[in-house]
Amino acid sequence: MWIKLISPMTTARPMDSIWKTRMAPPLALLVLGSLTPDRHKVTLEDENIEKIRLDDRPDLVGITVKVDTAVRAFEIADRYRANGVRVVMGGIHATACPDDCVKHADSVVIGDAEEIWPILVEDAEQHSLKKIYRNSGTVDASRIPVPKWDMLNHGRYLFTNTLTIGRGCPWRCDFCYNSSPNIDSSYRTKSISQILDEISSLGTDHVMFIDDNFIGSPDFVRKLLPEFKRLGITWQTAVSTNIGLYDDILDMMADSGCKSLFIGFESVNQKNLLNCHKAQNKIEGYDATIEKIHKRGMLVNASLVFGFDGDDASVFPATLEWLVKNRVSTMTAHILTPYPGTVLFRKLEVEGRIIDRNLKHYNTAHAVFMPAKMSPRELESGYLKMYADFYSWINILRRLPISDSQIMAYLQFNLLYRKFGKQTSMLGSIFGMRRLAEFARRTSYPKWRKRDADEIVLLNGRTALTSLTTNR
Repeated sequence: MWIKLISPMTTARPMDSIWKTRMAPPLALLVLGSLTPDRHKVTLEDENIEKIRLDDRPDLVGITVKVDTAVRAFEIADRYRANGVRVVMGGIHATACPDDCVKHADSVVIGDAEEIWPILVEDAEQHSLKKIYRNSGTVDASRIPVPKWDMLNHGRYLFTNTLTIGRGCPWRCDFCYNSSPNIDSSYRTKSISQILDEISSLGTDHVMFIDDNFIGSPDFVRKLLPEFKRLGITWQTAVSTNIGLYDDILDMMADSGCKSLFIGFESVNQKNLLNCHKAQNKIEGYDATIEKIHKRGMLVNASLVFGFDGDDASVFPATLEWLVKNRVSTMTAHILTPYPGTVLFRKLEVEGRIIDRNLKHYNTAHAVFMPAKMSPRELESGYLKMYADFYSWINILRRLPISDSQIMAYLQFNLLYRKFGKQTSMLGSIFGMRRLAEFARRTSYPKWRKRDADEIVLLNGRTALTSLTTNR
């Protein structure tokens, strides 16, 4: 069979540029490619980087669905089904809200796909597809294969060096998909050897770990980080705010090449955090945690959410003041969004506060519910102003890192990605996203420049080494 996997176009936010849509490939679809038996042909089309064909006739189309891509996913599915092509849907929205998808698909996958996908493919081959394929248990992370990287046109993406060390998260915040009853959020890790094999498959020693929470198991991370040091990689990841409790892990992160941490601070109002069951966040420890990270030469990307019931219009200047005071390097802001299927959605639905059901607007840039202490317009305008103020010239200068080793990466993100992202991303469209990412990486971290210089000396001495450049 010919199986065509599709990632629909995401819904851009006002501050997004082409950088955002072409940031990284759909990792889940690459995993499906590896799970598919070799006798089948598997191809990938990502609408975020190319115009997808809808007039072809594959034997099976698989579409990954997020809430903000659902409308487009349904359009694609309906088009194929009208032409007699079978369609299967999976992904986070299909899992959280299967009833939305079942009307547009021959089959819907609920939950992790590692144990389901091979069975589904065999059923498709036998023309006996079931309407629902539900994962009934926790998938052992050791069953997650290395993504099928050869499905990609690597040059079209900014980064193709993403992977995870596991799956799930120990926390159950009300606004997160982990609060959905259909989501298996139990935290489990791959084996260390498995992770090292995946790093090797990337062909680079700069890695971005996109786990929900890299420190879901502190004991496991303590065993893993010495291997990162041995490999000599440079890397980034996301962690929960309780990273500040683990000085030894922070030391190991810095020592093993970690350069930045994405952290879900979410709010500077403790009551907001308690009300959404994010009890692991302790505001009184925020400043100390950031200071510990900065002292170890790592940048902080703060994730923030606006629109909690405790937020009025004063939340925006108060949060900005806190960010600038702590020299937070980058900020990713969100309007509180009640994803369908979550505890937050059910709460607001019961209260009659959902005011917008256009799923394209569920991309954290729209007020789709009625806030408690602001109007929807005040929430949206405050959110946009937050970006403008945080990335203003004066605040970029006020937030400059103290450490010289962090300044180049800091300026690249603040200026090239955020402030002038719409302009600089056009260069990526012309010269290739991967080339610009390579340039940014080489100029961000002195380690890279030293390695390349050392390699030139070795090659000139006829030392039999493979070029780092060709290995990336």
